[in-house]
Amino acid sequence: MAKKDDAPKTASVLAFERKLDPSDALFHAGDWDARGQSADWPAVTLREKSVRGTISNRLKAKDQDPAKLDAAIENPNLQTVDVATLPHDADTLKARFSLRVLGGAGKPSACNNAAYEQRLSEAVTGYASEHGFGTLAQRYAHNIANGRFLWRNRLVAEEVEVRVRQLVKGKTEYEWTFDALAFDLRRFEAHGAAQSSVDALAAQIADGLAGEQYALFEITAFARVGAGQEVFPSQELILDRSRGDKSKTLYSVDGIAGMHSQKLGNALRTVDT
Repeated sequence: MAKKDDAPKTASVLAFERKLDPSDALFHAGDWDARGQSADWPAVTLREKSVRGTISNRLKAKDQDPAKLDAAIENPNLQTVDVATLPHDADTLKARFSLRVLGGAGKPSACNNAAYEQRLSEAVTGYASEHGFGTLAQRYAHNIANGRFLWRNRLVAEEVEVRVRQLVKGKTEYEWTFDALAFDLRRFEAHGAAQSSVDALAAQIADGLAGEQYALFEITAFARVGAGQEVFPSQELILDRSRGDKSKTLYSVDGIAGMHSQKLGNALRTVDT
């Protein structure tokens, strides 16, 4: 039996590269019945809106007398914000991004303890040999199929369809279509043909995680939210706002509203139960 002192100490520098590598998602708008011709849909753009809001914060205990309360309510909450909306002749949001699945799970990109790195590699290799990446890939596939990556855009949609293409040398190798709202966000299971499609997608993801193939997917989601309705790109973090600047700045790429790759990746990696 190994002594306690024989165990390698935890590395003080230990870093890993992500194995799910999504691009940013770009937003376009069109009609639900024209999803097959979505390549020509116009981009969703951002615009500024100035609003006169009300004071919604709760006053401190020392300010809870009626006179001060009335005075605070009468003061307007003036703000300028970015908004993104669909055109009034379009009822569907299209969000499109690519996803690359990388092998080399468990291999650190930086480690300052060779003995610890060796033990870690043995543990990961042993697990992969015995169990594989099937369960993890199944949950990743489920989160693609259920449209979790749309975040608030999924919650306000009447219908959501997710189309997935696996690309090999720029050509479509496999293709799947999912009714996202038929999947539960709290359970990693489906039924019938839907489960078969998820299993097929998961098998390709598992091969990518195992390093057995190059795995690249193009993911396109259609969310029917209603003509002219607001949609929700990522919000930018502005650390230094000058006085009078916008109170909310949304993310765009070359003028096209979009969602950060980090936000997409966080949704896909939400696999714990």
